[in-house]
Amino acid sequence: MLLSSGSSSIGDSRNVSTRPDVVNIGALFSFHSMIGKVGKIAVEAAIKDVNSDPSVLGGTKLNLTLHDTNYSGFLGIVESLRFMETKTVAIIGPQNSVTAHVISHIAKELQVPLLSFSATDPTLSSLQFPFFIRTSQNDRYQMAAVAAIVDYFEWREVVAIFVDDDHGRNGIAALGDQLNEKRCKISLKVPLKPDASRDEVTNALVKVTLTTSRILVVHTYESTGMVVLNVAQHLGLTGPGYVWIATNWLSLLLDTNSTRPPGSMESIQGLIALRLYTPNSALKRKFVSRWTNLTYGKSSSGQFGLSTYGLYAYDTVWMLAHAINSFLNEGGNLSFSNLSKLTWADVGALNLNAMSVFNGGRALLQNILDVNFTGITGPVEFTPDRDLIRPAFEVINIIGSGERRIGYWSNYSGLSIVPPETLYSKPPNGSSLNQQLYDVVWPGQAATKPRGWAFPNGGGHLRIGVPRRVSYQEFVSQVEGTDMFSGYCIDVFTAAINLLPYTVPYKLIAYGDGVTNPRTTELVRQITTGVFDAAIGDIAIITNRTRMADFTQPYIESGLVVIAPVKKLNSNAWAFLRPFTAKMWCITAVSFLVVGVVVWILEHRINDDFRGPPKRQVITILWFSFSTMFFSHRENTVSTLGRLVLLIWLFVVLIINSSYTASLTSILTVQQLSSSVKGIETLVSNNDPIGYQQGSFTRNYLIEELGIHESRLVPLISIEHYVKALNDGPQKNGVAAIVDERSYAELFLSTHCEFSIVGQEFTKNGWGFAFQRDSPLAVDMSTAILRLSENGDLQRIHDKWLMKSACTSQVSKFEVDRLQLDSFWGLFLICGLACLLALAIYVFQMLRQYSKHYSEELESSEQTSRSRSRSKSLHRFLSFADEKEDVFRSRSKRRQMQEASVRNMNGDNSAGSSRKYDNCDADGTY
Repeated sequence: MLLSSGSSSIGDSRNVSTRPDVVNIGALFSFHSMIGKVGKIAVEAAIKDVNSDPSVLGGTKLNLTLHDTNYSGFLGIVESLRFMETKTVAIIGPQNSVTAHVISHIAKELQVPLLSFSATDPTLSSLQFPFFIRTSQNDRYQMAAVAAIVDYFEWREVVAIFVDDDHGRNGIAALGDQLNEKRCKISLKVPLKPDASRDEVTNALVKVTLTTSRILVVHTYESTGMVVLNVAQHLGLTGPGYVWIATNWLSLLLDTNSTRPPGSMESIQGLIALRLYTPNSALKRKFVSRWTNLTYGKSSSGQFGLSTYGLYAYDTVWMLAHAINSFLNEGGNLSFSNLSKLTWADVGALNLNAMSVFNGGRALLQNILDVNFTGITGPVEFTPDRDLIRPAFEVINIIGSGERRIGYWSNYSGLSIVPPETLYSKPPNGSSLNQQLYDVVWPGQAATKPRGWAFPNGGGHLRIGVPRRVSYQEFVSQVEGTDMFSGYCIDVFTAAINLLPYTVPYKLIAYGDGVTNPRTTELVRQITTGVFDAAIGDIAIITNRTRMADFTQPYIESGLVVIAPVKKLNSNAWAFLRPFTAKMWCITAVSFLVVGVVVWILEHRINDDFRGPPKRQVITILWFSFSTMFFSHRENTVSTLGRLVLLIWLFVVLIINSSYTASLTSILTVQQLSSSVKGIETLVSNNDPIGYQQGSFTRNYLIEELGIHESRLVPLISIEHYVKALNDGPQKNGVAAIVDERSYAELFLSTHCEFSIVGQEFTKNGWGFAFQRDSPLAVDMSTAILRLSENGDLQRIHDKWLMKSACTSQVSKFEVDRLQLDSFWGLFLICGLACLLALAIYVFQMLRQYSKHYSEELESSEQTSRSRSRSKSLHRFLSFADEKEDVFRSRSKRRQMQEASVRNMNGDNSAGSSRKYDNCDADGTY
């Protein structure tokens, strides 16, 4: 529809303040299309309602001119140019996105706002088309609704069937973006020509039958869409297990056709479709009640229903009327000027010079984007992205001869079973836990949710490769003379597949010659070439294999370890020294002596137990130090600092004693084993031959990751080869050790106690089942394996096959557990800091006492020679430090009494007496 100024105002651009009596409006529809015939009636009704209400345009009337594009994009362009010749100020239309793309360029040049209620291509909202305004919902939101439905039912892949034009391509591109946000994807795109024949649709849908995905999204026009569904029914694509999701073309078809041909509903049974949602209101109910009268006698084929496009078409006229009224109220200028770009162009006989630029186009465009009113579709207002606010869709399920609403979608709260307008007053909550839909009746009248995918090979048996092992057949082995397999891995697979909510037909196929162990990496590679659909068995999950296939959750942990011969480490006369390393013994002994010296220093001046002749004091230090090991020291500590140091030291001794006792007990009571190989580091550093299991990934790991030369590696096939190679050793063309996965190693060592795992496990991985890339079965099997782990079945299967008891009575321990200094350095550090702190406080206190009581001697000594004064001061300080504190305090008290008596005599003698007494004190004559 196009809006142009009336003839009374077009020619006189100077009279801008006078409202025109008539405003011409033109419409571009395909009158015989479903959208066109509904839109035509709705627009005519809106024009009549606007003209009958003088308050809308202040007395100005709208004059409607309609043009039929007759399903032709070219004709739509021609008709739009004809309206441009009549100095049009706005365009409502065209009907489809393809024509809208072309006319949007014209509207931009002539600055004529272009409004469309049915061109839903998301790319039309781009900045490239500033004068295009969509007056219905953007397909971007419709595709978000489809993605939400796919995610709600936990599907991960869809097949997109679409018409290959701007409407279809750009809509499916938006669907892909929305699915990516949900961690889903489009696995196959099936484009169709806009006017595709039944044969062309059939050829396209044959591709769908070859895919594994069973979720099909149809985004076409109503006529093409029904052909697709009819052909799909003929090809068996609408039966149980399939899911069809139709965009709003199907709801348009159902709403418009009040009478449906017999059998037309059979092909859409169980289908999910979307419908543009408009809230129920008095305005809407009033217009719906008028629809029968409005359509009476308008079609030769009888009456037709009202679709949501008709509601948006009606509101579009009112939107434009409000915008024109605002434009005129603001003194808008309805003048036109020549298109300057045509001045230099040779337009020939095209009569393009008749077209002109609407000078007030940008102002009218802004008035349209600023509208805010309530129409029959609800609140009408634009977002900054030029989309209508509050986009929402109904989700319907086709059942029998009708439909059933199963929920709603809105960009405010996602999927819900209550109308969106009831949620706008609440905080938005789009979390997955808040998403809700009613139950769906699926194709084939199925009540159970389809899994959404099928097995390859047209749904036939799954071809599963199983390694035909020679050794370690407890994990997997073929029952001789049959096609059956048994073992730990087979039982885990069977238990997991039985937990799936659907039946999986499969066939186990042996891989390998039965003479040597097959290379597991090559087995996984067979999945990529299509030989197998999956592979099960003792398959380690490593990096290069994950590039070939998808793996399940690991069902057993298994890293690489080193197996080496071990010998008993017999006890001897010096076994008591083995709990500690040499460094630990040295540090412990030094610590005993240091603590003894520190306590002696702290106690010497106040404790008689730490005084006496030098020989006795040395013996006291040694006795006290080492007796603390048994908490049998007889000397009492008196000073606070000494008690603090001793308390901390006794705690350290307690820890050391406990650790030593536990380690020595283990050494003397548990069988100790020793090996020349200490772990993988030993093998890397020397040149001894290394054994590995033939067919395992271990060989490549040792060469590529650890840099071990290939010539050092010896492949071993059976357990007998393991035993012989280890017993022979490097001297007899055997191996120094074997590198293998822990699961194999534990099974091997359960019956061969003369060998042991040495060192630490130096890789971390697990075993899993391999499937084709992006196979949904890998995800479902992972869930099943987790359930087996949680309910204890996985452990029971492990105990059934892998629990061996031949060596369980011989409890042994490998000789690597000597107590290191690293385990105790924190205790030694704390004790050392306590000793230093106590000594610092003690020395500070001594210096303070010394300086207080000998200050006069220090002053007099400055008058003597420097060397003599220094020697005398050192001697005096050492004598003070060695002196018992009680003696010092008694002497100091007598000295103070004598000084007091002397001060009562005359001043001259008192000073001399004071120096005399001081000299006597220094000489120690008292």
